[in-house]
Amino acid sequence: MNSMIQMDSDVEESNASFGFFDLYHRNSFKEPARTTWIDGWKIEYMAIAQPETIHNTPIVIIGGAFQNFNSYKYCVEQLLSAGPIILIDLPSMGANQQITNRDTGISAGTLELPDLARMLGEWVDIENLSKVSVMGMSLGSVVASSFAVQRPELVDRMILMGVMQKTRKSWRMLLEESLHLMNEQRMDEFGQAVILYLVNHAKIDQTRMSPTAKRLFFKQMAEFTATEQDRYEINCSRLLRLTDVPIPQCKVLVACGQYDSFTLPHENANFALQCPDMEFAMIANADHVPQLQRRKETMGLFATFLQGQSIQDVEGVIPMTRAQLLTLERRGEERIAVQKPMTVLTHRHSDVQLPTRIVDLNFFGVLLEFTPGLAEKAEQYPRDLALHLEDEEGQFKIECLIFEVHSTRVRALFKHGSFDVAERLLRYVQRQKAVMTVLESVS
Repeated sequence: MNSMIQMDSDVEESNASFGFFDLYHRNSFKEPARTTWIDGWKIEYMAIAQPETIHNTPIVIIGGAFQNFNSYKYCVEQLLSAGPIILIDLPSMGANQQITNRDTGISAGTLELPDLARMLGEWVDIENLSKVSVMGMSLGSVVASSFAVQRPELVDRMILMGVMQKTRKSWRMLLEESLHLMNEQRMDEFGQAVILYLVNHAKIDQTRMSPTAKRLFFKQMAEFTATEQDRYEINCSRLLRLTDVPIPQCKVLVACGQYDSFTLPHENANFALQCPDMEFAMIANADHVPQLQRRKETMGLFATFLQGQSIQDVEGVIPMTRAQLLTLERRGEERIAVQKPMTVLTHRHSDVQLPTRIVDLNFFGVLLEFTPGLAEKAEQYPRDLALHLEDEEGQFKIECLIFEVHSTRVRALFKHGSFDVAERLLRYVQRQKAVMTVLESVS
C-alpha cells in the first residue's frame, strides 16, 4: 500500500508544472528534453523551478561542447534559490546530437557562434520570455556574450566562466592537435589529451580532481561515437575560426578557476576589464572545470551574484577589483633549469635525431637551444618530435608541438596525450625544482 502511495506521489510530482516551468524534483533529470524547432534546427531544453523563486528572472544555462543536462544535475539546487532555470542545448552543442538541418540537410558546422546566439534570441521570443539572466561556461560563454550584444533588451544579468576575447596561438595549437588525434583515430590519446588540456595537471594536488571524475571524463571522450566526433570537430572548428568575443554591456560576472590553464586567469581578467559593468572572481583551488572540483563554492558564487548580493564574502572565492586585475600575473607555471640539459629530439616515424640543450621548462612546455641549422630542421616537424628526458626512474619521452623558432632557439608545447607520461613529467619537474632550490640555497 505504501509503495502504491509513493508511486502515485511520484507521478503527481513529475507532472506538476508552473505554466512554462516544470516543478523541480529528484527525477527531473530523467525526464526527456523538451524541443523547439526553428527553420529546421532543433533546440533542446529543460525548464525547471521551485515555488519560492518561480517569479524571479529565469536563468538560462547554455550547454558547452561537452556538458549535457546531467552535468548540471548537482548544480541546479543552489541556483534554484536565485530563480527558475532553463538548460538549453543549441544544435550540435551539449547533448544536442543534431549535425544536419532537418529541412535543408546543411551541416550544423555552417552555424557560427553568433548564428547560434541569434537562434537563442529567436527561441526566447517564441517562448515569450521577456527577460532572462544568462550563464555561459567555456564554449557557451561565447554564445552568451554574442546573445547579450545582439539582444541587450532581453538580458538582466550574465555569468561568463572560462572566457577570453581573442584566442592565443598555443590554445589554438592544442585544439588543432586534439583534432589530429581524433581524425587519426588515436582515441585513447585523444581522450587523455582533451582532459589534460582542460584540467591543470600541474596543480592536481590543489584542485583535487577526483580520479573517478577524471576516469569518467576520459571514458566519455575516448568512446565518442561517429556523431560525437562530428560534433567535436564542428565545435572545435567554430572556436578556431573565432576572431574575437563581443563585450556585453549588461551587468556581468566573469569567473574562472584560480589555476585555469586552458583559458588563463589573465585572459578572463582582460575580458572583464572591457566590460563596463562587471564583477570578477576566481574560484580558489580550481582550474577550467570548477563546477566539477569546487561545485559548492562555484554555485554559491553564481547564486549570490544572480540574487544581487555582494560576492565579497562567498566562501572559497577570490574577488578582485579592476586595479587588481591590471596587475594579475600572466604566467601560470615558473620555468626552471634542469640538471642534465643535454638531450635529443627524435621523430616518431623516422630515424631523425636532433641533439639539443634544455634552457628551461615547466609542465606545459620547453625552451630548447640548438647548434646553428638544427632549429630550422626541428621546425620542419611541428608535431612529430619527442623530447627525451631522464630521471631517477630512467628515460622517458614526451611529444612536442613546435611553437616558435628564433635563430638557434625553439619553444615547444608538450602534447600531453598520456596520463602516465603527464604524471612522470610532473614528478620530473618537481624533482628538478627541488634540486635547484637546494643548489640556490647553498650558493
